[in-house]
Amino acid sequence: MHPQPIEGSTSPFDRISRIDEHGEYWSARDLMPLLDYQRWEEFERIVARAALAAHNSGHNAEAAFVPITETSANREDAPEWTRESYRLTRFAAYLVAMNGDPRKPEVAAAQTYFAARMREAKARLPLPRRELSPRAIAELVIQESNRADAAEAEVADLALDATAWQVFASAEGDYSVSDAAKLLARDPSIDIGEIRLFTLLAEEGWIYRDRGDNAWRAYQSAINARRLTERAQSHQHPRTGELILDPPQVRVTAEGAKTLYRLLADRLALAS
Repeated sequence: MHPQPIEGSTSPFDRISRIDEHGEYWSARDLMPLLDYQRWEEFERIVARAALAAHNSGHNAEAAFVPITETSANREDAPEWTRESYRLTRFAAYLVAMNGDPRKPEVAAAQTYFAARMREAKARLPLPRRELSPRAIAELVIQESNRADAAEAEVADLALDATAWQVFASAEGDYSVSDAAKLLARDPSIDIGEIRLFTLLAEEGWIYRDRGDNAWRAYQSAINARRLTERAQSHQHPRTGELILDPPQVRVTAEGAKTLYRLLADRLALAS
């Protein structure tokens, strides 16, 4: 059953919200085009990543992301269809928006909408049904302030899974492999360090060991794809002062970091 739109609201997210015996929710299929995703397979990966973020933050992901089957209405003038979807609570829809591509204006709009809804829900305090003393009123004011602060903090915590992605989406330049690993690890669901990232780069065919000095080198294909770059290095001989060329340093570009983040997030979603 669809609720009546909020009076004066023009938000498309209000218009697609639904209500059943368990409360308000959103269909992932309805939400998909509003976040500018065309393929269900791609959007389902976003939903899976959001569910993993909920689980890792200690929430009941199974209750927030419920698989459902949707069917068309029984109409004589239209063929019937069946499709798989998810029943998303307000919290789940918020996490889906936070795990979407922040470069899309539609995703940014969804993030703003659901963050506001989360704050409203967490900060809302039921009105008392009895007469209160001045002291009790003062205590309620303090409780309300604390609840609002806690809501803001929780919204910030829940956004951690999108932090690394947002850093990479707006980043420029390149990073050492060590720094790239630290940035990727800002997502609490990703556990990776410098050595493991070098191993991953080798597994993905981005780098190889040079037979001469056994140092890492970037494949030209990874450089051409603007995922990696190499920086020349040198040092002076401590006794002679002669300039000695060192093996170049493999560095991860912003585009490479984005690709790695998607790759790691997809692996986590498949493993869950």
